Amino acid sequence: MKSTSIYKSVAGEQEVMRLYESALERWPVLCDRLNIATRQGDTFAIASGDTDAPPLLLLHGACSNAASWIGDVEQYSRHFRVYAIDTPGEPGKSAQNRPGWNGPAYAEWMEDILNALKIEKASIMGISQGGWIALKFAISRPERVEKLVLLSSGGLVPAKASFLLRAMAFSLFGKRGARAINRMTFGDQPIHEEAMKFMDAIMTHFKSRMGNLPLFSDSELRRLRMPELFPTPATFSLGKLQ
Repeated sequence: MKSTSIYKSVAGEQEVMRLYESALERWPVLCDRLNIATRQGDTFAIASGDTDAPPLLLLHGACSNAASWIGDVEQYSRHFRVYAIDTPGEPGKSAQNRPGWNGPAYAEWMEDILNALKIEKASIMGISQGGWIALKFAISRPERVEKLVLLSSGGLVPAKASFLLRAMAFSLFGKRGARAINRMTFGDQPIHEEAMKFMDAIMTHFKSRMGNLPLFSDSELRRLRMPELFPTPATFSLGKLQ
């Protein structure tokens, strides 16, 4: 596992963690904070909802963490035992190592989480990079996925080169560039000022992972046997998951 920090400075890491902790303190429902041992290092998760309810795992996108679900978890927790998980190598509380995109590492990581939580089968929702990880696991272990919800998932179509080039250019301009990247990502969607402050801090202090997510082949996607939903974040409703 890599020991090189994923942050540009110690002070930058402390700032991101301070803002993350502030977000967790505003978590809208009662929750448990979990540290799960996996082959990819310790993994942090926020568990909410009735322990007897069906399990739902939430996987955030790149340059983010489990706090990205803070606006949705209250609704999800009414119907599911929800686990919002920090992906390793991203600006959360999980291990800082970054598993390889190729090979079984991410599927093994997800399997370790389910085994530690004593979950035989779960519904999984992922956004962007989190959708890619959900797909990776569902292709590898389809019998352990109840339902699959993919929001703007990676791995299905090639990333736009124009977006990547603009993001790389903006990354050279510090805080102004960080805010420009966030605005480019979210377009005209309204963003709460506190959320924008948090995202700006991440883009300023965090070393983003470079490179494109590998695309899944048709033969891999044919392994999926569970119900699948591919909505846009703006059109998704909980009723489609139940």
